[in-house]
Amino acid sequence: MNDIHIKQYEVGSSAGLLNGVEHSLLRRVYLHRGVKSETELDTSLAGLLPYGLLRGIDQAVNLLYEALNNRSHILVVGDFDADGATSSALTLRALRAFGAEHVDYLVPNRFEYGYGLTPEIVEVAEARKPDLLITVDNGISSLEGVALARTKGISVLVTDHHLPGAKLPNANAIVNPNVPGCRFPSKCLAGVGVIFYVMLALRSHLREQHWFERNAITPPNMAQFLDLVALGTVADVVPLDSNNRILVEQGLRRIRAGRCIYGILSLLSIGGRNYQNVVAGDLGFVVGPRLNAAGRLEDMSVGIECLLTNNENTALELTSRLDMLNRVRRDIESQMQTEALIALEGFSPQVDSKEDVYGLCLYDSNWHQGVIGILAARIRESYHRPVIVFADGVNGELKGSARSVQGVHIRDVLADVASSNPGLIAKFGGHAMAAGLSLSVENLAVFDEVFNKVLRQTVSKDLLTANLYSDGQLENDEMDLSTAILLRNAGPWGQGFPEPVFDGVFEVVQHRIVGERHLKLVLRADSGQREIDAIAFNFDQMEWSEDTNRFHIAYRLDVNEFRGQQCAQLVVQHLRPVCQHD
Repeated sequence: MNDIHIKQYEVGSSAGLLNGVEHSLLRRVYLHRGVKSETELDTSLAGLLPYGLLRGIDQAVNLLYEALNNRSHILVVGDFDADGATSSALTLRALRAFGAEHVDYLVPNRFEYGYGLTPEIVEVAEARKPDLLITVDNGISSLEGVALARTKGISVLVTDHHLPGAKLPNANAIVNPNVPGCRFPSKCLAGVGVIFYVMLALRSHLREQHWFERNAITPPNMAQFLDLVALGTVADVVPLDSNNRILVEQGLRRIRAGRCIYGILSLLSIGGRNYQNVVAGDLGFVVGPRLNAAGRLEDMSVGIECLLTNNENTALELTSRLDMLNRVRRDIESQMQTEALIALEGFSPQVDSKEDVYGLCLYDSNWHQGVIGILAARIRESYHRPVIVFADGVNGELKGSARSVQGVHIRDVLADVASSNPGLIAKFGGHAMAAGLSLSVENLAVFDEVFNKVLRQTVSKDLLTANLYSDGQLENDEMDLSTAILLRNAGPWGQGFPEPVFDGVFEVVQHRIVGERHLKLVLRADSGQREIDAIAFNFDQMEWSEDTNRFHIAYRLDVNEFRGQQCAQLVVQHLRPVCQHD
């Protein structure tokens, strides 16, 4: 597995900025993340980018207004992950709040129909006699499905955030910040963020048309949907640029105040989190996986219903089912990871020659299609290179889920593979860091070879080295609860805006294994006599050395809550022994 290099951030000419940030530690952290102006730290709703910059927004609003006015049957077609689930729930909740009388959803079962608005899904949707299909978190690559819907007389609104191909679907309207010609500055919106903007624009239009007065409807406050936006944005691991940070922070504030849907409150509770202290990481590591478990193992409609219900007891019942599915998912993932690591025994990630492996392709006929994305992420973390994990689909086809490393745009890599070898990949799509694809089983060996060839031609070896960036050392008097709370509240932290990590050399005063896999520590910094608790989750005991009690440790300073009491705790990200002569 890859050795991890702890590196310090570099701050250039912007070092004199952010003088308005009073705390010097926060100023340092923000500068390390490329913040150049204090306005980038403003998370008030007034700072949101205007919806008018989205290409196609006017056509989308007109299409939706016509559907509402004509009492049309509207069917939302979602995706089977947390972004798709939150997008679907938000669309239904908003349209119903606007007075829609006939609106429902359809989410494809990933094992029967695959991803997006496929022709097969259109056939299923037709049975419900929709006048308008709205895709959320999908559709930009559904050329055949959109075309079939149009020939059947069904209007189509595509809302998506995935990167488009060379050709766009022939929909009645498309809203996607990544389509050519779109002037919306933030290209990082999640699917739920895109549909939120569409609903925001629709509400404005409805007000202009005096729709709410004419129909005796109280205009909804769109902020009430931000809990769903925050959840979907964090769970989809899109970069938290300044616009996404506003959406996430405002959603978190509503959750902390208890002004959110029962489903989210219940999912937080079953995951052992206090909603009053929720942070972005809780949505990503507690709520998101439980919601995703439904789409991975069964049917995402269970998750969507959890996000749609206004009954607390129903939310609790659905949450219990999601939690059970997540436990099953973890067991399946653990077994698959064990098998993958056995298959990789003896593999060295060192890149020494042009023929070395730049990317990993793994396949086992017994692997679960719904869990391959998680497995790809786990292997990527261990070997720090692009990973694609395949599982059996239908009719001799393999489904692949890809995860990449920073600097390697995995969808572009797949596009290069497809363009240089027509017919090798049946279809593909995705983002810079994650993508999906399908190909025939007999093409796997050739694909592996071509995939690595493209990587060797386009990727610098430096990108295959695992670097952990540190914000430097913390002083002894900074390793306390007040600083931990300061850092926790300075986010939201996430993809592209990582939570602060610090490093230093510590003496291990005590250590023990808890919960079978976690290393509990009491540490003393070299620079002082103060002791502090620390924990390394899912610790690989091969990293431990009994030859020394001094370790170089990279860590997060966090708030540990136990039996109603709070204290500061270091969450270990990486450690290595410090030899006597170091």
